[in-house]
Amino acid sequence: MARLLHIRATATPELSYSLRVAEAFLKGYLESHPGDTVDTLDVSEEAIPDFLGLVVRGKYRILHGQPHSERELEAWRAVERAIERFKKADKLIVSSPMWNFSVPYRLKQYLDVIVQPGYTFAYSPEKGYTGLVAGRPAMLILARGGEYQAATAAAAFDFQRPYLETILRFIGFAVISVIVIEPTLLGGPEVAEKKLAAAIAAAREKALSF
Repeated sequence: MARLLHIRATATPELSYSLRVAEAFLKGYLESHPGDTVDTLDVSEEAIPDFLGLVVRGKYRILHGQPHSERELEAWRAVERAIERFKKADKLIVSSPMWNFSVPYRLKQYLDVIVQPGYTFAYSPEKGYTGLVAGRPAMLILARGGEYQAATAAAAFDFQRPYLETILRFIGFAVISVIVIEPTLLGGPEVAEKKLAAAIAAAREKALSF
């Protein structure tokens, strides 16, 4: 039995293309893997630890074995709990729209919280950086209002897919699949629905072997 973590980053579920494709993917996945479970983390709704002064101070003091306050320890423990939940997953799914050419700030906040030395990555002078969240696959389901296909001028504005792929590889994910729904706005409703249908078909197919 595998545990899937679905990180969903849409603030408008009723309008979300990425969420509709993710739901189709999960439906197909659970039909073909009936013993597995899904843990849904909605970054737009759930509490994510603030990574501000108190937590940052606590992090460096605790990780370096320096004196720290109870408030700093409590704040850091919230970060550890978020990391623990993330690392419990055997498989990862991230569904997200593009915001200002990148990811929604709540998704970025969550990733800033869980990407921590000694927890999700390590460093040594001999080996450099090593990801500690290895041996599991990730699926990215990404929606964009415009088109940012490779080898086009618009591709230079895509900081959504490259960022997510880079940060996941950094912490150890080697197998990353991607489904992109684009354009959801630029071509009008008819084009968006065709792209959505194609993405849902691809999601159902990929779910079988994920």
